[in-house]
Amino acid sequence: MFLATLPIDQAVGHILRHNIADAAGHKALPKGKRLTDDDVTRLRALGIASVRVAVLEPGDVHEDAAARRLAAVVCRPGVTATDAVHSRVNLLAEADGVVVVEKAALLAINAIDGLTIATLPNHALVRRRRRVATIKIIPFALPEALVQQAERIGVDAGGVVGVRPLQQRQVGVLLVVSPEARERITRLVLPAIEARVTELGSTVGAVRYAALDEHEVAEGIAALHAAGADLLITAGETSIMDRDDVTPQGIRMAGGHIEHYGAPVEPGNLLLLAYLDDGTPQGIPILGAPGCVRSRATNIVDLLLPRLLSGERITRRDIIDLGHGGLLER
Repeated sequence: MFLATLPIDQAVGHILRHNIADAAGHKALPKGKRLTDDDVTRLRALGIASVRVAVLEPGDVHEDAAARRLAAVVCRPGVTATDAVHSRVNLLAEADGVVVVEKAALLAINAIDGLTIATLPNHALVRRRRRVATIKIIPFALPEALVQQAERIGVDAGGVVGVRPLQQRQVGVLLVVSPEARERITRLVLPAIEARVTELGSTVGAVRYAALDEHEVAEGIAALHAAGADLLITAGETSIMDRDDVTPQGIRMAGGHIEHYGAPVEPGNLLLLAYLDDGTPQGIPILGAPGCVRSRATNIVDLLLPRLLSGERITRRDIIDLGHGGLLER
């Protein structure tokens, strides 16, 4: 592609580089339009003798075609692409879910001159039909070699952006609390947990109580598992204060293991994540919620719960990665 200023009679088939206005200042012809004989007639009527155009050469790929080709290799499961309009393709979520971005491939494609992909943050919660990413081709055309380079990156990565759909789960809640404080803590904690779970398309099933005793915690976890819960949330009068505190000990006694204690997220530093062995590779997640779960302000629970409800097995490394952006200012 090269840029030129041509007499209007020689501009047919080439791409207009700038908007053309009529005498009233209204747009007569938009930039990016491939000029036709009718356009030339209109330009002549406006008293315009020459126009600035982009001239495509053999081997060039028009911006809309390039955007479509890139979208075809960028999409992972859970997203669908719109048609190209003015060199832009939007990727939309097919269902409520969690955004999954292959960051290395995203960076590699964005390093190619003339191609851009902007996404929502990795692991962001997104609703159905909302925009997850947008592809924009900057010039009016790209060399075939650059388009193929981007396609190879997308194919090798298995796609760049997708959405892992939320699953309908039955969530069990274990409140670790003294008998004297049971009513107060239930009133403070349970509605906030139920609201979060419901908003994500799942339901709170059984609710159990345990005193501050590891044996009672283990019994409560076993009871919730037996009741069919496939994700557990524990909360109590105070946050879990150590990885060997009562609740973690009870989790171990019930057959679970502690994945990680402590998170570089504020609010939510005193988080515990564990898994109960149920014979599957995923296991049953146990989210030991800190005291901030009582608040509806965004905290660590809001970062992890959607991911767990989408079926992701969150690891210690995943929690450590939350430190970048982990200060959740209110």
